[in-house]
Amino acid sequence: MSGPVRVGAVDCGTNSIRLLVAEGVPGRAGLTDVVREMRIIRLGEGVDATGRISDGAISRARTALRDYVETMASHDVRAVRMVATSATRDAANKVDFFDMTADVLGEHFPGAAAEVITGQTEAELTFAGGVADLDAADG
Repeated sequence: MSGPVRVGAVDCGTNSIRLLVAEGVPGRAGLTDVVREMRIIRLGEGVDATGRISDGAISRARTALRDYVETMASHDVRAVRMVATSATRDAANKVDFFDMTADVLGEHFPGAAAEVITGQTEAELTFAGGVADLDAADG
């Protein structure tokens, strides 16, 4: 049987960016949180007015993501998934944001980059995360 494996998840939304490092054992259900972090980066600041993600917002996201990559590397994370939500869906310069994530994540996780998710997928992931820790015995 294999030992525990650590994985990372980064969720970049319109206002904040979140990191979860979790540990699981292959073949067993469930994960245990190792690290949870959240930072306000205001990625969507001005997007409605300009149609673009500002240089400042991309810079704030880069700083947070670099710190998150260091955290994941120091916790021996083997795989990472990063998702980005509404602020990046329609921005004219979303490619700049996604290129930045590929550069920063790729330093430790080759081939990793943010992926934009639909509103439906965002809702499904939010629901799954919200009910994951519920105990069925509690009703």
